[in-house]
Amino acid sequence: MNTQPWLKPVGLSSPGQRAGLLADLPRGPAALAEVIQGLLIHEHIAPTYGVRLDANQHAQAHLRSIEALLDGVATHDARPLPAARAPCERQVGVCRHFSMLHVAMLRAQGIPARARCGFGAYFEKGKFYDHWVTEYWNEAERRWVLVDAQMDPHQRKLFHLAIDPLDVPRDQFLVAGDAWTLCREGKADPDAFRILDMRGWWFIASNVIRDIAALNGHEMLPWDVWGAMVPDNDKIDRAFIDRLAEQSSHPDADPAALRAAYEDRRVAVPPIVFNNVLGRDEPVAQSG
Repeated sequence: MNTQPWLKPVGLSSPGQRAGLLADLPRGPAALAEVIQGLLIHEHIAPTYGVRLDANQHAQAHLRSIEALLDGVATHDARPLPAARAPCERQVGVCRHFSMLHVAMLRAQGIPARARCGFGAYFEKGKFYDHWVTEYWNEAERRWVLVDAQMDPHQRKLFHLAIDPLDVPRDQFLVAGDAWTLCREGKADPDAFRILDMRGWWFIASNVIRDIAALNGHEMLPWDVWGAMVPDNDKIDRAFIDRLAEQSSHPDADPAALRAAYEDRRVAVPPIVFNNVLGRDEPVAQSG
């Protein structure tokens, strides 16, 4: 198993000038997840902690790089990262930020890890919600393990979690390619894959592209739009997404093919993407 592509920080996952913050952290996936839960708060779950976010805090959810995220954490509170911040003092993000910070910390400890885009089945029965998790290589067990670093004790209770977030079953988090294939085979309803008012084939297809990009070191915001992403089921190139889904489902089978899949102009992240939440074009390299 060649885990080298997911061992070193690259691009948006690099801590950059803030790399020193990741030294001397408690070791291992579980301990690091606990550290992250004391640093970040999910933008849309904050009210359940009794936290009302202001405009500046909401803006933090649009930071793309781990360096920018860590800069925000350290600028607001200079204590070491293991010092848990009060919920109202935490950096704001979404599932993708929890996963990416977890990935950065694991890589800093020499553990291969990658952020995965897909759908969680453990939030509401019968629904698969847009979500990101960490996938790390467990050398002792010789397998990739899914971890939901966002699920602190509060959220485990809030969502009545019946799974172990430190070892999420593959049928409870579907990487985007598995979700697409399941629907193509008629084994799942594409409208069950959703977030807010977005659902269905086009939404799943867009996440397949996001997951391929993430596997190639380009972990974009969940609402960034580019390339072959289209909000219209009739305009999806289904044969093309079929091929990408196979790569998403089996990223270790053919590393060269995985790289080639990303090099397609319909998948590769361009210098400017469309932030669908803010309704504007943004340069990737200059927007956090």
